[in-house]
Amino acid sequence: MKNRRTLLMALSTAFVALSLIVGPAIADELYGVLTKVDVDAKKVTVVEKDTEKEVQVTITDETEYVSKKGASKIDLGKVAKNVEKAKDAGKKGISVQVTHEKGVASKITPAAKKKEAAKD
Repeated sequence: MKNRRTLLMALSTAFVALSLIVGPAIADELYGVLTKVDVDAKKVTVVEKDTEKEVQVTITDETEYVSKKGASKIDLGKVAKNVEKAKDAGKKGISVQVTHEKGVASKITPAAKKKEAAKD
């Protein structure tokens, strides 16, 4: 009887410890269009894909920008220029996926461009 109780207590403790560690590690994903870049305040504004709601996300020195060439530290100046180019081309901004936790971005990935269907 004592062995079963000890085993049950050990499993319960392990489950609680695991849930406390894994729970906060799961970050939120935000899909939408990056429309504004505030280089001085280190913030970007993303219009959420489904709700059209503007979400401000803070950028840190640890935020990564993942492109086809690979991951690197984000350069807000370059991102701001790319957003302006997209707006000049008639778009709202750049389609992105932002991985963040409590409004602080850890990774920004531009959405892959869809190839136009071949015209027959």
